[in-house]
Parts: sequence; C-alpha cells; structure tokens
Amino acid sequence: MAKIAIIGAGGFIFPLRLVGDILAFPELRDSTIALMDIHAGNLERTTRAVQELVAHHGFATRIESTLERKEALQDADYVIVTFQVGGLEAYKLDVEIPRQYGIDQAVGDTLGPGGVFRFLRSASAYLEIAADMRELCPNALLLNYANPMAMNCWLLARLGIDTIGLCHSVQNTSQMLAAQMGVPYDEVRFVAAGINHQAWFLEFKQGGLDLQPRLRQTMRDRHLDASKPSKMLQDFGDHSHGYQDSNYEGGQERVRTQVMDAFGYFHTESSHHASEYLPYFRKSAEMVSDFIPNRWDYYAICTQHNDAGIQDLLEQLKTKLKPSLEYGARIIHSIQTNTPIVVSGNVENRNLIPNLPEGCCVEVPCLVDGNGVQPTAVGNLPPQCAAVNRTNINVQELAVQAILSGNVEHVYHAIMLDPLTAATLTLERIRAMVSELLTAQQTWLPANLSPLEHT
Repeated sequence: MAKIAIIGAGGFIFPLRLVGDILAFPELRDSTIALMDIHAGNLERTTRAVQELVAHHGFATRIESTLERKEALQDADYVIVTFQVGGLEAYKLDVEIPRQYGIDQAVGDTLGPGGVFRFLRSASAYLEIAADMRELCPNALLLNYANPMAMNCWLLARLGIDTIGLCHSVQNTSQMLAAQMGVPYDEVRFVAAGINHQAWFLEFKQGGLDLQPRLRQTMRDRHLDASKPSKMLQDFGDHSHGYQDSNYEGGQERVRTQVMDAFGYFHTESSHHASEYLPYFRKSAEMVSDFIPNRWDYYAICTQHNDAGIQDLLEQLKTKLKPSLEYGARIIHSIQTNTPIVVSGNVENRNLIPNLPEGCCVEVPCLVDGNGVQPTAVGNLPPQCAAVNRTNINVQELAVQAILSGNVEHVYHAIMLDPLTAATLTLERIRAMVSELLTAQQTWLPANLSPLEHT
C-alpha cells in the first residue's frame, strides 16, 4: 500500500483530477492519499470532493487531510507538488507590473518576469519540503507539477531530491499534430526532447513512415498565410479522430509554425505560451494581435474559476473513472506494479542532451517500471534547437543561482537575459521593473531578495 502526499491540494480542480487518475487504477485504490494545503477553506473543498468520490465508488482508499506539511510527508512513498505560492494576488503582480513596462505575457508562469518571480516565491517552500523529505521520507519520489517547471526541478535536483517534473504539453501537442495530419493517434510514434515547454519533436512517425515532411507542409498550409486566420480541424471535415482544436491548442498556430519553419522542428507549447519565450512575436500590442488574433489570457481565466468546475469534474468521475493524459498516476502505478511505461519527464541533465548545459533541467523520454524513473540519453539536439533552448536556460540558471547564492543581482541578470524582455526594454527599464516587482512581492520572497538601488 502506497502513501501519496499531495502538497498544494487546495488548488482549483487539478488536485481532484489527480486523485481521480490515481483511483482509476484498481491497484492503487488501497493507497493512503494525504491532502495538504496551507489554506484551510481550499483544503476542505478538495477534501470533501475526494471523500465523496471515494465513498461513491466504495473504495478502501484512506484519505487524510492536514494543514501540517510534515504530517502529510511522514513515510510518504510519493510526493506530488501542485501549488502556487502567493495565489492570484501574487500572480496579478507577475503579469500587471510587466505589462505596464510593455511586457505582455499570455501566461507568465514559465520564463520572463512572471516565471522568474513565481520561482522565487516558490523556492522557500521547496527548500522546506526538501529538508522535510530528507527527514521523513528520504526514499520518496517527488512528482512536480508546479511551474516554472524547469527552474523548480533544477533547484530540487540541486537539493538532492529524487524528482521528475510533469507537464501535459508533449501529450497535447502530439495529439494535435496527429489530428492536423489526420493520422490515428494510436499509430503515432515520436521522440520529443529539449526543455519544458520548448521540447522539439525530433521524430514523428506512423509505423515506419517518417511524418516530418507531411507535418511541416500541413502546418505551413494551415497556419502561415497571414492574410487569413489559421484553419481549424472542423474546417476540414472528419479528420480529427476525436481531437478538437481550440484557440489555445491547434487553432492559432502561426507562432509555432513559423518557429518550425525557421528552426526545422515543431515544439511542444502552444503558440500563445511559446510566444513569451522568444523575441520575435510580442514586441507590441499590434504584433501580438497579428500573430495571435484571438487573445488567450491565463490570469484572466484564473480569476473566473468557481466551485461549479469542481462539482462538474466530481460528477464526471463518479460516472466514469478513466486516467487522463497526465503522467503522475501512471508513474505511481508503473512503479508499484512493475509495469513498464515511457513518459516525457523533466529531469537533471546528466549527459542526456550533451549540447545543453550539464545539470540543467531537460525534458526527455523516461522509462518507468519497478526500478523507478530512468531517463534516456537522447544525444545532441540539432544545433539550432539547442541554441534556442540555451537562451531560455540562461534565464533559468541565473534564477536558480539567485536562490542558491542569495545574490539578488542574479534576479536582475535573469530578467535582463530573458529574450522577450531584452527585445522590448532597455537595461535601465528592466532594472526599474525588477525593483518594482521585488518591492511589490516582498511578502512572499526570501528575506535576502530585496530590491537594489541603482543610481
């Protein structure tokens, strides 16, 4: 019987989705699931839903609910992290302050000012979690779902914690590409590697057939004609095999298709989100509207969340328990039952991709079985793809160094090197923006990260 601790269990919908995935595997239904959050009301909301789900199906699953992290971590076999330190109050600052300086982030949780500051807020919690795990569950596997994925996992690896970072961008994008080409998804085989939200589809095959030429031509035909909106799957009849494009994924792909045209390979995050990590697409409001006509703003979406969404998901899970595309529960099941699977995981780069910096966080295929998570060595990326990744890794490295060294200068350095910020602002404006963010977020930041005075 496994003990699974979920840290940040008071989040909206996603923790319930993870529990539903766990319970979808009969072999995991005798587990203990420890739900932990620092917000009592949010934790109670998730706990009620989970207990109702377990009772409805009549499972023997033991549900624990606690505000004490150490209680949740005691003797845990798996630790799932899914939190946002500072919540919507801090997130609002991540997006609104940079926007006043001309940095428009569609999401702001992975790179740039928003990603760096979300990481800095989270770092103190990760330092405490790592210390607790070394004491209370030294052999546990930490499954990280919190963004910014690469920075968080890089820090955890440096702290000596057995960690895999999990995202759904590889699954979602591979589904979308198969649907765009009208190829059944269960016939597709691919290799994706790079960094989180910027991994490259190095191979994309149907049996022994290389689909890359067809993929490139299909995406060019549908998304690179700037005189008309991107064509969605419903415009092409019944070729989607059940997949439906949205304006987030598949419906507006001019950015990713243009990146593919320039660098040779398609990568794994939506055009909205991917446009934040590069210097080419968001220099002005007019440019944003040109490349992505239908705006998608994740902060605005988050402010609209309400309990109805949780109730809707609960009713779905009562009707049918089926694993989602998320890897977390599949990994736990694989290890517990010694059932081999392959997942895309974010792990420490130990010669897995030699032309990316040693020790950074990379996203590569990982074999999982009773022996745990075993990352595979992919080899060198195409040099142009590795070069694009390194522009993002520079930012990640300096943010991690800011925490490990306590040197607040590295916060300024990280954002100075962010591709979008550097393409939009002068060094003086970047300094002013970073100082304003540091001042506004002192409540959640490590005490030694105070704004610098610049003359």
